[in-house]
Amino acid sequence: MSDPAFLTVPELGRLLRLRRLSCVDLTTACLDRLEQIGPRYSAVAELLWESALTEARERDVELLRGKDRGPLHGIPYGVKRLVATDATVVSRLRRHGAVLCATLAMADLADERPGADRASAGRSPWDPSRWSGGSSSGSAAAVAAGLLPFTLGSETWGSIQYPAAFCGVTGLRPTFGRVSRHGARTLSRTMDKLGPLAQTAEDCGMVLAATAGADPNDPSALSRRFQAPLAPTIRRYRLGILRGTADGTQPEVRQNFEATLAVLADVADLVDDLVLPDYPYDAMAGAVLEAELADSRESWSPLPAGAATAAEPGAALGARARRGGLARDYLRALRLRRPAAAALDRLLAQVDAVLAPTLPTVAWPVGVPSHQAYPEYPGGTSIAGAANLCGAPALFLPNGFGEAGLPTSLQVTGRARSEATLLQLGMHFQARTDFHRRRPPGL
Repeated sequence: MSDPAFLTVPELGRLLRLRRLSCVDLTTACLDRLEQIGPRYSAVAELLWESALTEARERDVELLRGKDRGPLHGIPYGVKRLVATDATVVSRLRRHGAVLCATLAMADLADERPGADRASAGRSPWDPSRWSGGSSSGSAAAVAAGLLPFTLGSETWGSIQYPAAFCGVTGLRPTFGRVSRHGARTLSRTMDKLGPLAQTAEDCGMVLAATAGADPNDPSALSRRFQAPLAPTIRRYRLGILRGTADGTQPEVRQNFEATLAVLADVADLVDDLVLPDYPYDAMAGAVLEAELADSRESWSPLPAGAATAAEPGAALGARARRGGLARDYLRALRLRRPAAAALDRLLAQVDAVLAPTLPTVAWPVGVPSHQAYPEYPGGTSIAGAANLCGAPALFLPNGFGEAGLPTSLQVTGRARSEATLLQLGMHFQARTDFHRRRPPGL
């Protein structure tokens, strides 16, 4: 049997059901890789050998007895360290047969320069001298290095987006409330989202289907369940592009974005020159995040010495949370938030999704802030702040390679609860390309 390290969830599932691979063997292989390779990228917080092998043995016995819990049965995974091992999302994955192998490292909230040059900095498997992104750094690196088939990360503003792009994996930021946050440490009570990182859009859909739904322990959780698309719908899509979205990007990023549009032209019509509504979305998102982060930090229990917390690279304001001077900006942002969200939804309603480069550059060198790494490429019009403020979902897909052979990425953003459409678009793209199949050098 070939190396299962980079196989997708359905591919692993077939091997398990054909008895060509046992859950115990697969889990042991993942734990070994996490232990041996994970430290190269500062990806792992804690390995869960005993409990993982116990769960894997149970999954093997169930398959022998004819009990199949679904697509995730016997599939190993890890969670970002801010998610407790008894969180609702973990309990749901256990119910669907997934095997929790590790908690995964994340960027340090106290560091205003994510990726600072220190031993614990997350590193991209494509080049360990480059940052793996924050704050779901370990979650993305573990997938990119073939340590785990899928992981869970979180995003308040950028924390699935950046790691997915820098590590060349597929990431899904769900609609706000789609996945219960009970048992996950709060950064921003109105902006935090939990979502998967994996090899493919199909894998992300399977994880979302297992984790979405109402939770009495999280009043913000949406009641509607989610059904993963089994195959991309064959129809013509309308895909929007914001005016100036590819401006200020590295040449390879722009070229790969244009090539992506050409690939999707098989299934979609493009609507050019869309204009983001005239609201200060980024400033509003920063004000909300900064105030809610300051509030949430007061309720956090002290962490052990050296423990990591989370940083949001897309919102440096949040890393400078302070106790005073926030109320006026926060209340102003809350007053504008409803009409701003309605305006964004009207824009998104014109198309099935809005496409953009996920980031204007490839991964930054470890220890170099973004404004110093690539000051000549500040990026163009971005929908990320607006989408995170208003709770809209996005899918992040590897779409090529740029400077120094590092991955670039596509961002696909849609209306609230449009994850199925985004995933179908991702499946169309990945059926026509092989970027999600490429391995980092030496792995």
